[in-house]
Amino acid sequence: MSYSVGQVAAFAGVTVRTLHHYDKAGLLSPGDRSHAGYRLYSEADLVRLQQILFYRELGFPLDEIAAILEDPQANALERLRARQRQLREEIARLQRLAEVAERAIEVQKTGVSLTPQERFEVFGEVTFDLSYATEAELKWAHSAGQREAMARAAAHTKEDWRRLMSEAAAWRAELLAVFDEGEPSDGERAMDLAEEHRLHIARWFTSCPPETHRRIADDFVTDPRAFALVVPPSQQRPGLAAYLCGAVHANAARHAGGGTDTEEDG
Repeated sequence: MSYSVGQVAAFAGVTVRTLHHYDKAGLLSPGDRSHAGYRLYSEADLVRLQQILFYRELGFPLDEIAAILEDPQANALERLRARQRQLREEIARLQRLAEVAERAIEVQKTGVSLTPQERFEVFGEVTFDLSYATEAELKWAHSAGQREAMARAAAHTKEDWRRLMSEAAAWRAELLAVFDEGEPSDGERAMDLAEEHRLHIARWFTSCPPETHRRIADDFVTDPRAFALVVPPSQQRPGLAAYLCGAVHANAARHAGGGTDTEEDG
């Protein structure tokens, strides 16, 4: 029995244009023609079309499908395994995107509860980058400290944020002075400033042991968005992020060597 292109398109749920494209590509060329010259598809053609649509659903390009159909025994299994690996990677990527979207929603819901005008008034040049905050949420997703930090940030009042930012500004001015004066990053003044930063985090957000502080400081070097939360771009100097990171690491080593490890609670 033979079928017209319109009938096959209806059976398969594809367009006539798609069937014409498969014919032109040499992937599915009907063997028969009607007296009027129209394409006629046989039962074998329909079986081949089912195979084509199966591989298309899996995301195979037409040239690979053609190669598989030329010699199914030699090509299909290995190509299917490779495609399976690709699909699993894609599933993992999409799952991560779904998590990013979920975290972004959480960041928006539990973030700083200030109006845009209040944000500008309190934070000034220090910008809150949603993309960075979301990635941080993913990075620290299983951390109780991250959950505590987000909860405490959401609970801060406008006056809390004023005090927090005033404290940060005073600390930042000292950091810039120490850096501009050429003090070594592993010197006492720099390490003391690193310790003040660690205690600032503990006081306003969450417990920050030296090892956690080191991981936070590493982000200052690798991600400009992280460092911009500490020092606005207009106040940054070349090498300052690495300097602060070095001071944090030196301070952590000082604690490991037997220094005090007192954290203040706000």
